[in-house]
Amino acid sequence: MENFKLKTELKGLIEIIKGLDRKVVLIFLSVALLQTISFYYTSRRFFRSNLFEDFQSYTDPYLIEYMYWFIGDFFTFFILGSIIIKFGFKEKLSDYGLQFGDVKVGLSFSLLFLLVMIILVWFVSATPVFAEKYPHLLSAKSDWDTLFIYEAGMLLYMIAWEFIWRGFMLFGLEKRFGGYAVLMQMIPFVILHNGKPFLETLGAIFGGIALGILALRTRSIYYCVVTHIGVMFSIDVISSLRFRANDYGIGFTSIVNLIKQIF
Repeated sequence: MENFKLKTELKGLIEIIKGLDRKVVLIFLSVALLQTISFYYTSRRFFRSNLFEDFQSYTDPYLIEYMYWFIGDFFTFFILGSIIIKFGFKEKLSDYGLQFGDVKVGLSFSLLFLLVMIILVWFVSATPVFAEKYPHLLSAKSDWDTLFIYEAGMLLYMIAWEFIWRGFMLFGLEKRFGGYAVLMQMIPFVILHNGKPFLETLGAIFGGIALGILALRTRSIYYCVVTHIGVMFSIDVISSLRFRANDYGIGFTSIVNLIKQIF
């Protein structure tokens, strides 16, 4: 009797599995696998535990640590994700947001969002605690060359992040789930912000939804990349300037003092 029940249950399970959407299953499994590779092998944690000693003699081993993370995740999320689309799904990368799409709408919303965020960053950064947090690489606060290299690496990282969430996952699930795909891609995006300042993690909920909507509307991830890197760049640059000038005011005099630091 028990053996009969087991066979019945297994048969039912097999039927359920057969009825699943193959592409949706592969999307979820691929995201889980790529994120696992990122966490264990292309993270700063892996570099610090396994490779850091080999680069201690370099001028700035911490910059190398960050570049390892940025380039590693670009390979994991963007390159491997693209290979899955091309050879696994046999589909075009343009269908996953790698196209310019609706340029007018994309640029308009990106610039509007950036303007609002830069104003918010100006006020939020008016505390030493916030300014000390960004950029995460300490040496980038006081050296423009280091900051430029760091931000270039950050750009690669943002391309990879926007591709895996707003490209691979969002467009990959859109046909099956429609607009709900926006909420689906937002959840892991927010979870991966855990450990950052509370307001930044909270903002990732709304940011993830807004970027998802922007990607769907424009059929492109490029405007999400512009928006995301624009916000991070403004945070890092304004925080660096405040740190250099030791000025955490919000008035016109503070703006002048920070501009002087550029020259």
